[in-house]
Amino acid sequence: MKTAAAPKAPREKRHHHHVYVVELADQVWNEPRFRKANPDYRLGMPFVYVGMTGLDPDLRFDKHKAGIQANRFVFDYGLRLLPQLYEVYNPMPYEAAREMEVELAIGLREAGYGVWQA
Repeated sequence: MKTAAAPKAPREKRHHHHVYVVELADQVWNEPRFRKANPDYRLGMPFVYVGMTGLDPDLRFDKHKAGIQANRFVFDYGLRLLPQLYEVYNPMPYEAAREMEVELAIGLREAGYGVWQA
């Protein structure tokens, strides 16, 4: 005779999503799509890519550079992560990371950065 399995306790939600910022080489400014997305870029400010991931940002950056689910601008122009711009926010739930990716990109663009966020 089979006994009914005990109901499983709801899984605890882990906060394992991250936002991250990658510094891009100056040559990205020669890309028409990047330039068009940054009409208010201030000369001398960094060029960056803002993303979100369920992985550790270091691992995600390595995947970009290896061409694995890579953003083209990071693959071609990515130099390094800029943790001073994002570490304070991580980790967080998925929905918070989705929102923070957009908010962080907007904030950096308003500060004069050249930003790509996809």
